[in-house]
Amino acid sequence: MPNGDNDLQVHREHREMLPVWFFIGLLLLAYGLIILYAGIHDYNHPGNVVLANYHASLWGGALLTILGGGYTIRFWPRRKRKV
Repeated sequence: MPNGDNDLQVHREHREMLPVWFFIGLLLLAYGLIILYAGIHDYNHPGNVVLANYHASLWGGALLTILGGGYTIRFWPRRKRKV
């Protein structure tokens, strides 16, 4: 016959899982900062590329940084209030 005390102890020690969107936000933020850094470097030292005047790495890095920061802030792990 199973003991109910063990089940209660497991539920008390169970921690809430982190949302996967939090980790996706961290990855987007990290990649965005890396690409943004490369875009700033390319802006200061332009290469001999046909569409260099659009600065795609600068815009892409900024977009990824904003999206990653938003996801990270939105899904930041918080403790729930006990009622």
